[in-house]
Amino acid sequence: MNKFKKIGLTALASSLLASSAAYAGELSASGAASIKMQNNSQSAAGKSISMGNSVILAGSGETDGGLTVSMSFELDSGVDTGTGTGPFDNHSVSVGSDTLGTLTVHGHGGTNAGSALDTTAAGDLWDNTLGISTANDPAAGASGNNLVVYSLPAFADGVSAAVSYASDGENNGGSGAFGITYTGIEGLTVKFGSAEDNSTVGVTVDQTVMGLSYAYGPITASVSSSDYDHTTPASDQEVTSWALSYTVSDAISVSYGQETIDNNTATADIETDGITASYTSGGMTVSAKNYSADNVDATNTSANNDNEMWSLSASFAF
Repeated sequence: MNKFKKIGLTALASSLLASSAAYAGELSASGAASIKMQNNSQSAAGKSISMGNSVILAGSGETDGGLTVSMSFELDSGVDTGTGTGPFDNHSVSVGSDTLGTLTVHGHGGTNAGSALDTTAAGDLWDNTLGISTANDPAAGASGNNLVVYSLPAFADGVSAAVSYASDGENNGGSGAFGITYTGIEGLTVKFGSAEDNSTVGVTVDQTVMGLSYAYGPITASVSSSDYDHTTPASDQEVTSWALSYTVSDAISVSYGQETIDNNTATADIETDGITASYTSGGMTVSAKNYSADNVDATNTSANNDNEMWSLSASFAF
């Protein structure tokens, strides 16, 4: 997979050197806020109320040679690359054009080109405070800070592709990835990606991602699969998912989905399912969710290893 690491980078770097002066650009700010109430059957706190907020500063300009240079920086009180206390979160710089593609360096918050496609068909239900431990979360290829992603220029109708490189220090060759998406048939989306993780000396990890969805009128059916192959077979994992969604109107939609996390040596699969209904009006989205999970600790013998949660939330974009 390492052969994908250098695709297009040499040509793009040469153009950058020849087009280093940028015109004065524009700086914009956008933000998001949310409020949520949720109840978790496994939480001693019972019902809880929380809020979220972030502001994204974005700037862009154009060089003498026609390259677009863009910067994005997120202010978020909940996350920091070093301390976890904020206020800084995702940030990146990108340079590119329609003919050369776009090179993006993610200082923080980037996802490799393969794992960028691995959101489950059901929408990552497992990541909703259902009591699933980090050790049992779906695994992925290496990303990390200072991840480099190159999005290829359009080369066929309905096809988009990207490659990425995660540098893991001087003792190994880093970790490469690629992803490709096809939307050339109306209503159909096909995704395939592959990523590796060489961050640990003597350990080889490969992740393969596949996804398929088809929309017919107001109904969309989706399936997905992520296969994680580790040097140590006990760490192998497979995540499968399916979902059905119904668009009632431009403002209202309802979806139902299921996910299964199969850890190779676990005594039971982790199974989640959930239904979501949402209403959107302008920059406001109101959502109601009801999720459940079985065998959250990947066993079927522990007490209290099943969980249920519901939530009501409102999010605002400005």
